[in-house]
Amino acid sequence: MNLGKVIGRVWATQKTKSLEGQKMLFVQPKTFVGENMGGQVVALDTVDAGVGDTVIFVTSTEATIPFKPALTPTDATIVGIVDRVDHESRSWTPHPSD
Repeated sequence: MNLGKVIGRVWATQKTKSLEGQKMLFVQPKTFVGENMGGQVVALDTVDAGVGDTVIFVTSTEATIPFKPALTPTDATIVGIVDRVDHESRSWTPHPSD
């Protein structure tokens, strides 16, 4: 699992049939202390996340599990919205401006 912040939406007028009706969002991966980490990814949304939300997302084969038995082509899927992070170095509550 990965932590990230939703920073934008993806609009696609043409896509494979299994992606019809799926919301795609840009996610900036973050460390568990809230710092940006790596490049942005496009993730399918299963939890009705929005821009500014801090989310948990999964990648690789795990990203397809929420859509089984369908064969949905995705490399990343948002599976949770984060309310608070408790880390050994500090605790923090995500805000849209983070």
